[in-house]
Amino acid sequence: MTAVGAPTGLTQGSRTKGGIGESTLRPDGVLKVTGEFAYASDMWHEDMLWGQILRSTVAHAEIVSIDTGEALATPGVYAVMTYDDLPTGVRHYGLEIRDTPVLAHGKVRHHGEPVAIVAADHPETARRAAAKIKVEYRELPVVTDEASATAPGAILVHEHRDDHHSGHVPHPNIVHRQPIVRGDAAAAAARADVIVTGDYHFGMQDQAFLGPESGLAVPGEDGGVDLYIATQWLHSDLRQIAPVLGLPEDKVRMTLSGVGGAFGGREDLSMQIHACLLALRTGKPVKIVYNRFESFFGHVHRHPARLHYEHGATRDGRLTHVKCRIVLDGGAYASASPAVVGNAASLSVGPYVCEDVDIEALALYSNNPPCGAMRGFGAVQACFAYEAQMDKVAAGLGLDPVEFRRINAMEQGTLMPTGQPVDSPAPVAELLRRVKAMPMPPERQWESSEGADLRQLPGGLSNTTHGEGVVRGVGYAVGIKNVGFSEGFDDYSTARVRLEVAGGRPVVTVHTAMAEVGQGGVTVHAQIARTELGVAQVTIRPADTRVGSAGSTSASRQTYVTGGAVKHACELVREKVLDIGRRRFGSHHPAWATAGLRLEGGKVVTDGGEVLAGLVDVLEDEAVEVEREWRHRPTEPFHPRTGQGNGHVQYSFAAHRAVVEVDTELGLVKVIELACAQDVGKALNPLSVVGQIQGGTVQGLGIAVMEEIVVDPVTAKVRNPSFTDYLLPTILDTPALPVDVLELADDHAPYGLRGVGEAPTLSSTPAVLAAIRDATGLALDRTPVRPEHLTGTAADQDPPGGARNVTPSAPPGAPTKSRSARGT
Repeated sequence: MTAVGAPTGLTQGSRTKGGIGESTLRPDGVLKVTGEFAYASDMWHEDMLWGQILRSTVAHAEIVSIDTGEALATPGVYAVMTYDDLPTGVRHYGLEIRDTPVLAHGKVRHHGEPVAIVAADHPETARRAAAKIKVEYRELPVVTDEASATAPGAILVHEHRDDHHSGHVPHPNIVHRQPIVRGDAAAAAARADVIVTGDYHFGMQDQAFLGPESGLAVPGEDGGVDLYIATQWLHSDLRQIAPVLGLPEDKVRMTLSGVGGAFGGREDLSMQIHACLLALRTGKPVKIVYNRFESFFGHVHRHPARLHYEHGATRDGRLTHVKCRIVLDGGAYASASPAVVGNAASLSVGPYVCEDVDIEALALYSNNPPCGAMRGFGAVQACFAYEAQMDKVAAGLGLDPVEFRRINAMEQGTLMPTGQPVDSPAPVAELLRRVKAMPMPPERQWESSEGADLRQLPGGLSNTTHGEGVVRGVGYAVGIKNVGFSEGFDDYSTARVRLEVAGGRPVVTVHTAMAEVGQGGVTVHAQIARTELGVAQVTIRPADTRVGSAGSTSASRQTYVTGGAVKHACELVREKVLDIGRRRFGSHHPAWATAGLRLEGGKVVTDGGEVLAGLVDVLEDEAVEVEREWRHRPTEPFHPRTGQGNGHVQYSFAAHRAVVEVDTELGLVKVIELACAQDVGKALNPLSVVGQIQGGTVQGLGIAVMEEIVVDPVTAKVRNPSFTDYLLPTILDTPALPVDVLELADDHAPYGLRGVGEAPTLSSTPAVLAAIRDATGLALDRTPVRPEHLTGTAADQDPPGGARNVTPSAPPGAPTKSRSARGT
């Protein structure tokens, strides 16, 4: 019998399974597909009340009076609250700028703004009572676009701004403005052989998560409150909620409930404060669940954008300069608009080498619905425009669009427009090569011996065509997205890791405040713990505010930053465990004194695979626990006038090829295939990585051909707040999604990984648009493309061939003329 602490061999079967690099299954997967997973809307508490929010029916108006008497008199109603009933002087909140009122006061600034809240013993009673509240409005003119926002004498959406951006913008209705100037774009234009311009319109997209906003607030005996909520960032919520309630943060205890998707739409508060207010007012638990109509008004959306671009190039295909102006509509409140502006500006040229740029990006205040974070975060809108421009320049030069991109592709060491060097692999040309080399889908897939398969045709099962007038098109696009929070933000995460013996086996417990919104973070955290501590049994504790902040589940940052925190905490636990082993068994074998010891298969082993001791023997009754914060490399703000600065910590890249078939007579589009090649640095869970890439790709497909929140330009009211009228891709709309994963490690990141989830959302949209242009010859300069844009019946229809209308640059000293060509 071998003595404890003396070496034995580690067998293959005793190695820890389920570590990084393996496609381990997610622990919540089976529960979700069988309908057994408990989402936030499933929460229940004995004797709970139901909350309801009364929202404004107009977009911009003075509130003349609010009469709550009839609502209060309704049997079963426990409380009705308006702005005047708020308990403290802190009555506004916001991610960065606290400009959003908890409940409207004095005026409403957008359609669907919360005006009053009700708590009752039944959800229908609460709804009926809210409908009995009488609000008298005096309607005001609406601000809906840049012209109405910045015209002389324009109505101010916020009359008394005093935020830190207000002193750096040319008009109070501009939330934030970021110029970027590098080189001399005007001088570079004189060297161009071809110059093209384009004006583009990107529609307002909804995150369209399937699980509606839900929360349950339970008053505590200590005067505090426990909030169970579906959110993306527990500690950011806490920072905004506690001051409004007049409570210290330790008396607002938050726990993550089941989240049915997010995509940025849960980064801002929705009903969190409302539920807590009603719970504290009534002394009873209060649950609020939005229906789909309310959800469209209860969260921010993707910024719609107007973009103007100018690109120049020489005859050999080299970009000379890029000029652009990006105007984002932030809606009534700031939300994440300042950061979205920074992203849009800094990533506006795309993954290309260009020394001379002149860029301006800004976000407006308007009376349209508030806009903020959504997957891609400003880079999506820019990618749609710059990729359309790249196709247009390539056509003007007579070059293959992929070859033109390859000629100008950035690589490691390239300087961004901000002057920041790209200091990790940037395989843009290789991704384009890979996606172009993928096998093409067969032609006329709808044909069979039994007749046409309608599912493979434009229009699908609506039986609109059997292949007449159907034309195939192919398009390419590539994009660049930053990873993590930027511009000097203190982006960190916290992890608590505990290793102990339970039931005769070593067990690891990981506790973070990371919001699992479907991205698979709980799976990856367990994989990291298995890899670093060599223990098979890993428990992930529910996320709450009893541990330090994990930051937001956004910006493709959680695997990088919270994964980095888990890895760091595990490493410290391992060192403590080895110290215990050395103390107890160091005299048994000299290998205990070496530096190369690791934990594997529940044992302490040497680099050569010799087992020194089991963790059960090392730990005995002792538990090792470490809680640590972890930060990525620091970033810095962009200069307010030049935009120069090392603003981002990491970049990710994805390329797409879209194959479409278009019924040119009816204007119907069938996307046959959306192939993607993406560099992920290191695939910690290959199955999850492919799932993220495919999910992001389909979200980009949605905004390309169907998704848009339609806002009335006269009243600023939302016209389609339902999944009946806001169209989403279904499985019948989803094409084949082949994925080629490239793994080029970023040495600055844990395990060399890159954030994965956002990059495919960028390039999928312009690839689909490029394919439709290829099929139709139309200059399509907006998303989404609708049938009327393809049949020539849209009011803003562009002429055919606009994508190829480019004007050669005049030689130096020659008489000048217009160089612009509308369209893409």
